[in-house]
Amino acid sequence: MRAMRPILVSVSALVLMTSMLAGAAPQGAERQYTFLLAGNRAGTMTVREAGEGGRQVEASFEFNDRGRGPKVTERAVFGASGLPERVEIEGIDYWKKPVTETFQNTGGKASWSNGAEKGSGAGKAAFYLGLNGVPEETARLAAALLAAPEGRLELLPAGEARIERAGSTEVKTAKESRKVDLYAISGLGFEPTFVWLDADRRLFASYSGWATTIRAGWEDVVPRIAEVQDAAAATREKDLAARLARRPAQGLVVKGARLFDPATGKVAPAMTVVVSGNKVQAVGKDGEVAAPAGAEVIDARGRMLLPGLWDMHAHLGTVDGILNLAAGVTTVRDMANETDQLLALRDRFDKGEALGPRVILAGFMDGPGPFAGPTKVLISKVDEALAAVDRYAKLGYSQVKLYSSLDPALVAPIVERAHRHGLRVSGHIPNGMSAEQAVRAGFDEIQHTNFLFLNFLSGVDTRTPARFTEVAARGAELDLGSERVRAFLRLLQERGVTVDPTLATFEGMFTGRSGEIDPAFATVADRLPSQVRRGFLSGGLQAPEGMEQRYRDFYRAMIQMVGALHKAGVTLVAGTDATPGFALHRELELYADAGIPAPEILRIATLGAAKVMKRDQDLGTVAPGKLADFILVDGDPTARIADIRRVVLTVKDGAVYDPAALYTAIGVKPAV
Repeated sequence: MRAMRPILVSVSALVLMTSMLAGAAPQGAERQYTFLLAGNRAGTMTVREAGEGGRQVEASFEFNDRGRGPKVTERAVFGASGLPERVEIEGIDYWKKPVTETFQNTGGKASWSNGAEKGSGAGKAAFYLGLNGVPEETARLAAALLAAPEGRLELLPAGEARIERAGSTEVKTAKESRKVDLYAISGLGFEPTFVWLDADRRLFASYSGWATTIRAGWEDVVPRIAEVQDAAAATREKDLAARLARRPAQGLVVKGARLFDPATGKVAPAMTVVVSGNKVQAVGKDGEVAAPAGAEVIDARGRMLLPGLWDMHAHLGTVDGILNLAAGVTTVRDMANETDQLLALRDRFDKGEALGPRVILAGFMDGPGPFAGPTKVLISKVDEALAAVDRYAKLGYSQVKLYSSLDPALVAPIVERAHRHGLRVSGHIPNGMSAEQAVRAGFDEIQHTNFLFLNFLSGVDTRTPARFTEVAARGAELDLGSERVRAFLRLLQERGVTVDPTLATFEGMFTGRSGEIDPAFATVADRLPSQVRRGFLSGGLQAPEGMEQRYRDFYRAMIQMVGALHKAGVTLVAGTDATPGFALHRELELYADAGIPAPEILRIATLGAAKVMKRDQDLGTVAPGKLADFILVDGDPTARIADIRRVVLTVKDGAVYDPAALYTAIGVKPAV
């Protein structure tokens, strides 16, 4: 599951804060917040203010996400205009790394330093965003933007932010009511960042569906602010969909294409594809297939046409739909999400009210405890487990995903009930089980390559981050050619078990260094919004001193394991569990590093995925009668898999999309 945004912090701020808060904070200047993950309480934030207008601020923030999560204190001094003059942050980040962050903008000079960046420049009217600041920071930015000319401010180290009012509502508890206002800040990411402010322009809440920070005591109003915010977001989504998707009324013809067939691995030149409605009507040689009268005709000019890509490990948010379509991903399998939100998002995608791919649903469940996954479906008894499976089946899910805190005794009854419904079973390996035991208990699929290595390591609590650190420290020692490994791979192949490697997710985790762009996104980082790019500088796990090379060696062993799986005939599916679109392209490149031929990689990411999900009657190849999901690539990914990044046309369900326009709409520079 995608990690929360890491948080960077510092160590020398105590001296600064002592001078900042040279008097006791006034009574009533403290605000308490609750932090929720998937609706469950996961942490807190405390904000204390002092000085005139509350310009001296201390905000302490922490949460627990399956044993990960930050514990940070940010201290800042703001000027009369609401711009930060000094900022210091201390504590530990999401991966428990100690880091330091400082900023100062005084005397006509601005300077900043953290574990990944160090820079300076002329002092100016600009807002510094901590590389991984606390939620209070977004509200302070919003207040400064509201006071700035035209609602715009330059950001440091780079970028510009803009603000607009997006709505308001009255919220109530048993004791009081208040009016809160919703604002949308553009320039921080792929889509606007929403923040709720009270009448004093102080933070009331920030809500994303997945993670929420809200004033303590007001947790019960989350559904109300979600309703208003979702409506504002839906209006934006509809506007983008109306502007960026088109459905040719008289049909679509693509001619002059080199057509890749994943069933055979062959490429046919000079081909024409005719689309009527949402289906492929005809496929044949140029000149041998008639174009319907009035159809829109696109000359492929020898570019390669292939089926739309599949991302088999997603956790969808709204902007993910655009990122996927721009990258040529026309189908995703969502591997864990809040049920109602996911169903609503899929519905908007299907109706064309939002831009996004086809969505296949996998229902998530875990056991309760301190390392439970971010879900409300926490089960500890057989009847609870069976009821959860029944509900997912009733809602049209295709799969259930089990997680690390689940009681292993529940696996067998879950598998039996899921298979009775025709649902697949996959997931992490529950703590106390080995991967081999999970397979013998009926798992159809295993997520993440690290769990294959953990099959051979004893004594690792897979609920905790030890599932990363222990394999990093010991995994490279595993002999992939040994009989016990070969026997395990034979078992996977004989039982028809699929593996979802998510190699791109682990690349930065095991090989990334603070101050350097995550290697999985190095080729695209300069195309991304400035604040998104900054996020890829944080580095991965902090290897113990002297163990850096061992971590890198383990990552190389993960790649080799994927090659061994393929050679053994084990079914692979390509998933990201990371930034959509870009991460899938990188995943496919890593399969090439594992020694898998490019045509076979393309089969895995198209027809292979469709077959795994039993959708190959409708999807996975470009053929008459099948749904019109295909892409046009300016290159030859059958020879150079990296060319898959050069998607110039996406067709999903008969709708036509220009990837360059999609990227531009979310602040990404189009691919060259």
